[in-house]
Amino acid sequence: MAETVTHTDDELDGGPGTAAEPPRGRPGRRTALIVCAVVVVAAVAVVGALGLGGGGEDEGSGAPPRAGSTVPVTRATLTERTEVDGQLGYGTEIPVPVKATGTVTWLPEPGTVAERGDTLLRVDDRPVVLLYGTLPMYRDLGPTATESETTPPTTQGDATDGKAAASGPSASPTPTGAGTAAAGAGTAAPAELTGMDVLQFETNLAALGYTGFTVDERFSARTAQAVKRWQKSLGLPETGTVGVGDVLYSAGRVRIGQPGVRLGDAVGENTLTYTGTARKVVVNASAADAAWAVRGTAVRIGLPDGKSVQGQVASVGRRVTAPEGGTGEDGSGQGTATLPVTITIKDQKSVGRLESGPVTVEYVGREVKDVLTVPVAALVALAEGGHGLETTDGTFVAVKTGLFADGRVEVSGPAVREGLKVRIPE
Repeated sequence: MAETVTHTDDELDGGPGTAAEPPRGRPGRRTALIVCAVVVVAAVAVVGALGLGGGGEDEGSGAPPRAGSTVPVTRATLTERTEVDGQLGYGTEIPVPVKATGTVTWLPEPGTVAERGDTLLRVDDRPVVLLYGTLPMYRDLGPTATESETTPPTTQGDATDGKAAASGPSASPTPTGAGTAAAGAGTAAPAELTGMDVLQFETNLAALGYTGFTVDERFSARTAQAVKRWQKSLGLPETGTVGVGDVLYSAGRVRIGQPGVRLGDAVGENTLTYTGTARKVVVNASAADAAWAVRGTAVRIGLPDGKSVQGQVASVGRRVTAPEGGTGEDGSGQGTATLPVTITIKDQKSVGRLESGPVTVEYVGREVKDVLTVPVAALVALAEGGHGLETTDGTFVAVKTGLFADGRVEVSGPAVREGLKVRIPE
């Protein structure tokens, strides 16, 4: 539920305090107390009349004006802030697109942070490794042919039109015109795998410390040698070829979420989930009042420990969630349709060790700049209706009120000017 900080017209009533009754049987002391009280009251009245003692315009701006004091009409910027409820966390958990097939034999603990080169899970006791990139793994990567590979003898059913038979899912057809060795005793021309996916993989391989090749779009024999060294460190057969299910790409480090399977289950669509590693806030904002939720808007986040940190709107969902129980055609019904608003926190250290929990998000609802303002307590209700201000000579001027915020109110009218002294009603 959104909670808007607003103010109402208040009149502060003051009156003399009641002196405590002195002990009976001691008339002399009672008379002395009465005299002292009269002196104190007189002193306060004199100080108030002279505008001294913190009740007038010399009083700090952070303290509310006292009843009976005078304050000037000043120009200021008033900002109305609104609070909505949010949830601190790491964002929505996303399923890991595991392409390996088989039985899940190992899973990491939820909350584990994985980075480049780490094992996300094991399928048939084979590691699935995290690498960085935006292009998904869509094919096996490796040399399509080697210098020692020979074409098998021609048998019935083999191609005899001058084209070599393809071998394996990652093999590419031999270029037309290369021909085949007569009687099956020749050497096939090497054909290197090329593409942006090769460049992405080689960039990761080099970042992990396995070098000795040129990082480009060609999967060369030198690349295969580096792959073999990498496979040896993982305890895998040193084939020099990377299977489509051996790696998974993400834009950066990930935080492991809740698994969707147990050990021994077959790999499925929700085998494992992940989020980013940065804490953020998600607000289910009212769809009817989400004009504030614009990408880049600065907000203030109130944490459960009472501290506040700065945030920024990062994204606004486009799918409206209907309220529970539904609504009628006229919009009636319980609840409010909402949109998910994601807010990022640039200074992650400011959140401390908090990982999840309810928070409040404060945003600017309305703002008026360079307007005439007075403390809300200076407003008086006029007999003819509306509001007014009492000047120092005891006359009243009618005013039109605008935005209420931060204990002040916007005022305007023919007789209102900057610097005008007005009284705070007693």
